[in-house]
Amino acid sequence: MKNKMTNKEKTFLAIIIPVVILFFIFNTLPMIKGFIYSLTNYKGYGSYQFVGFRNYIDLFSDVRVGKSYLFTFKYALVGTVLVNVLSIIMALALNAQIRFKSALRGIYFVPNILGGLVVGYIFSFFFTYILPAVGDTFNISWLQNSILASEKYAWIAVIVVGVWQAVAMNTIIYISGLQTVPEEVYEASMLDGVNKWQQFWKVTFPLIMPFVTINLVLSTKNMLMVFDQIMSLTKGGPAQSTESISYLIYQNGMSGGQFGFQSANAVIFFLIIVGISLFQMTVLNKKEEQL
Repeated sequence: MKNKMTNKEKTFLAIIIPVVILFFIFNTLPMIKGFIYSLTNYKGYGSYQFVGFRNYIDLFSDVRVGKSYLFTFKYALVGTVLVNVLSIIMALALNAQIRFKSALRGIYFVPNILGGLVVGYIFSFFFTYILPAVGDTFNISWLQNSILASEKYAWIAVIVVGVWQAVAMNTIIYISGLQTVPEEVYEASMLDGVNKWQQFWKVTFPLIMPFVTINLVLSTKNMLMVFDQIMSLTKGGPAQSTESISYLIYQNGMSGGQFGFQSANAVIFFLIIVGISLFQMTVLNKKEEQL
């Protein structure tokens, strides 16, 4: 005799089945189609032929692709370090007993609410007009020209915007971690005569290590996928010096007649992000166990 499904099981299936269907339609299916297109010479229009893994082979000899990977990794490395250092400092400050703490927690989270393109266009105006005007007024030569027009320094402007917007969410996670540390631990460390710096490294940091792991993985992934800031600030310029992988895939895949080629680039990029995330999780989880 077959067992009838309980109301709880029916409710679970009624919730999970639509979610799985939507996930497949909007996530898994496009990924499968993208991989299929990566095996073709599809330009984004017209007919196409299967070329096997030629696109993947050509990726390794494409100078522009290599340059975009170098920029993206540099951006992600610098951005991840800055975001996490600033987030920890912010979290420690906002978790301390200071005046207007609730108001400050609301104010600093504003950048995360705003859209990436909106923030980028605001900063673009700031870098293009405001800072040069200040440079002209006070005769500061290095401010008189827009940093966005410099092949050497434009990436700094992009990183400033990306970090400014990313710090808020990471700070929230670190604050949550700090609130899990028992006060008794701090009291015991004070009796042992440790100073604030020692207290952070020997008490606080080891206890919030799981939150550090989460933030490092998320911030690295988000920095690697930088797109909005590039689109609104530099559009990959000047002279492709700030062209990220995501922007290159979008630009040449959608309007550059390289849909199949950039689909292969997207597949490789996806595998790289997954690989980096798994590596981080493995190393950081071992670090948690040691602590």
